[in-house]
Amino acid sequence: MRNFTVTILLLFSGLFALNAQNIVKGVVLNGDSENPMQGVSVSVKIANIATTTDATGAFTLKGLSDGRQIVTVLLNGYETQNFPVELAGKTIDLGTIFMYEDLSVDQDLSTITISDDELNDDASAADNISGLLQASRDVYLRTAAFEWSGSFYRVRGLDSENGKVLINGIEMNKLYNGRPQWSNWGGLNDVLRNQEFSNGLTPSNYTFGGVLGSTNINTRASEYSEGGRISYAASNRSYNHRLMATYSSGLLANGWAITASGSRRAGNEGYVDGTFYDANSIFLAIEKKISDAHSVNLTVIAAENERGKSSPNTQEVFDIKGIRYNSFWGKQGDKNRNSRVRRIYEPIVMLNHYWNLSENTTLNTNIGFQFGEIGNSRLDYNGANNPDPTYYRKLPSWFLSDPNGPDYENAYKSLTSFQNDGQIDWDELYIGNEGSPENARVILYEDRNDDQQLTANMILSSELTENITLTASGEYRRLHSENFATPIDMLGANGYLDVNTFGNTFNQQQSNVLTPNRTIGLGDRFKYNYNFESEIYGGFAQLQFKYNKVDFYVAGQANNTTHQREGLFQNGYFPDNSYGKSDKLDFFNYGAKGGLTYKISGRHLIDVNGGYVTKAPSLRNSFANSRANNITVADVAELNSEKILTGDLSYVFRSPLLTSRITGYYTDIKDATEISFFFADGIGGDTSAFIQEILTGIDKRHFGVELGIEAQVTPTIKLKGAANIGQYTYNNNPNLIITTENASTEGFVNGKRDLGKASLKDYKIAAGPQKAYSLGFEYRDPDYWFVSLTANYMDEAYVDVSPIRRTSNFVSDVDGQAFADYDPVLARQLLQQEQFDDYIVVNAIGGKSWKVGNRKYIGLFASVTNLFNQEYKTGGFEQGRNANYRQLRDDHANGTPSFGNKYWYGRGTTYFVNLNYRF
Repeated sequence: MRNFTVTILLLFSGLFALNAQNIVKGVVLNGDSENPMQGVSVSVKIANIATTTDATGAFTLKGLSDGRQIVTVLLNGYETQNFPVELAGKTIDLGTIFMYEDLSVDQDLSTITISDDELNDDASAADNISGLLQASRDVYLRTAAFEWSGSFYRVRGLDSENGKVLINGIEMNKLYNGRPQWSNWGGLNDVLRNQEFSNGLTPSNYTFGGVLGSTNINTRASEYSEGGRISYAASNRSYNHRLMATYSSGLLANGWAITASGSRRAGNEGYVDGTFYDANSIFLAIEKKISDAHSVNLTVIAAENERGKSSPNTQEVFDIKGIRYNSFWGKQGDKNRNSRVRRIYEPIVMLNHYWNLSENTTLNTNIGFQFGEIGNSRLDYNGANNPDPTYYRKLPSWFLSDPNGPDYENAYKSLTSFQNDGQIDWDELYIGNEGSPENARVILYEDRNDDQQLTANMILSSELTENITLTASGEYRRLHSENFATPIDMLGANGYLDVNTFGNTFNQQQSNVLTPNRTIGLGDRFKYNYNFESEIYGGFAQLQFKYNKVDFYVAGQANNTTHQREGLFQNGYFPDNSYGKSDKLDFFNYGAKGGLTYKISGRHLIDVNGGYVTKAPSLRNSFANSRANNITVADVAELNSEKILTGDLSYVFRSPLLTSRITGYYTDIKDATEISFFFADGIGGDTSAFIQEILTGIDKRHFGVELGIEAQVTPTIKLKGAANIGQYTYNNNPNLIITTENASTEGFVNGKRDLGKASLKDYKIAAGPQKAYSLGFEYRDPDYWFVSLTANYMDEAYVDVSPIRRTSNFVSDVDGQAFADYDPVLARQLLQQEQFDDYIVVNAIGGKSWKVGNRKYIGLFASVTNLFNQEYKTGGFEQGRNANYRQLRDDHANGTPSFGNKYWYGRGTTYFVNLNYRF
């Protein structure tokens, strides 16, 4: 009896011990296909305990303490599931958990942000980086991508060239300007959701990355879930309608997998007047799993995009016509026609080989080829008046600033004419060409870039030990870029004389002295014609170390970049330095970075990263005037690689109810180069010329604090907030040199003039709002619907200043001495950098999904941005036309300058609605 009693007691004590382990288990299935989902993260944050689901979708969490806990089930691209559990020494089976695609990813970034091809393409460097951030689950980064991007917000005040975008390990940033061209794969949302984002300097499995991090888009056919999806979207932002369809076979028994997708986006007019949209995109991925060790994937992406641009305008124009006004379009018959159209068609073909060398080592070999063309259209007018309706001589301010006194009569006439019409008169342009059909007065042409780029790389990843992982790669890229102008519409004429009417001599008037006074027709190349050749080769290596209390990494890279121009026209201004090949520019660059994460506890983490990177000047900033000559920036100034020193320090707090991150960051950029092109009055007193403004040795400083916080108040209600308090300034007075085509221009020596230092130190960098705050809530109902409302406060955005106004030229008369009537007090007022007004924008989103049959679902998503129709400026720049004090003073005398700052305004209230069917 005693032995029996002891046995029973031991048995019950064992059972109590087992129960005391507090086990939570369950099975995760795809909500569409009901197939098991492997690799889904399941965690309890407060305990710092996490696991992933196995091949059957099952998971088990052990070692949990008693009390209320929240189990989080998370996979990128799917709705995050939170399950509150009360643990008291027992096993809890959560049963079957269905994962559904996150409806919020149906937000098409091209409809909620101002993308790079909607902005200036000629006047400034404004762009956005929202696309780079969409893969992140971090609340701050997602707020920057989806809430703030419409305000020209830039994370840490940096351009998108500082972030790398890859598809299957192949870098997609353009060699011309360093920026990713998102239009090359736009409209393919369904097949581009499998993304891996590395924030800032944190390690990537594919690349050394940039200061802003990297995004790799995975298009392996076998990694798409089996099934199809059809969706329709309506919007009043960029396009009006979008139809998209996608189907994936999944990995078949014979080792093949295929995924195909296509979309059509179109609209006669977006939010801004005259901005039509016409885009078609197709995607095909085919993978063959040859064996357990080898797999080959072919991806083809062809996204054709054509859209009407919108014009930046002065305040005078906006006051008369409103924020939706666009000067680039006009009526042709009963149809609206835009003269400034951006057209992109650059197909991408890539082949990827995946080789599992061993259980712990993989080698990916990738080769990609991109080709096609980018065209930007505009009117050219030899022998005709400027057809731009906002040309300064057509506006009231021109007549009010008459040196002989205000001309009120003509000012009123111009005002009423502009109010009643103010658009391009296409019919008048055709009539003007009827008198000289063999030598048109006006034609429509395209500035073309026809690129061919080959990229090849190998990426090795190996788990050297349980704690150490090595990643290394070698890469080669080669670009051949043809650049030229070509007529696309003769506007009723048969020919057009290819001459520069501003030339003073016969030779200077010739775009190509080898074929003088040539009459051109459709498809001919004219004005300029040259090739760019660029080549990059290099590699990187990275070691990651992971231990119980500390994770850390070190990485380094090295590469060599060459740029060269080959002129195919012999320009009349530069007959000895425009035809043939330029000097070859050669840059060797390197970078190093490292960081660590210290795990104070499961709730508290400290993360620190730092790095030093050098970066070659882009093609755009390497040649003084590539359309006219072979002169490199190094021929007229000092041209160096950029040096970037950057670092950040973060504190992360995680609990069942609260997740937060606060980060302090610092970035110092030295030896940057920027080139601008414009017509300037008041150079060396009273000289006027079309100039190239070459700014070299630019130093910039970016520092600030980022905050992101989420509070899971209840299983269904979440509060979220984000903030950035930054300061982005010029940190020195860089060197400024101007060049012009006419070498004999007064004040220039061989077409060059050194203006010394530009006093830019402490001026703010035009990088969108330097302070941004967001507060919102989200409700997610267990019945698969959600709604979210967010208020965003934006402050301290500045206009982009004109460097030439901050040089000695600004105060210099014809004799080189200071103006006798120079007023330093007035000058300071004229040179005061404009700060935009602060504003609040409220955005709302919501959605729901329904199961309508076996493995069939309907989803609805809707968003409204700028709910209260707030009017606000998102960006702008000072025009460089008034280059000296007298010109600027006289232009501002009547309070409405002809060459005032030009601005972009944010959109008013807009909507986006998406309905999809998944099967």
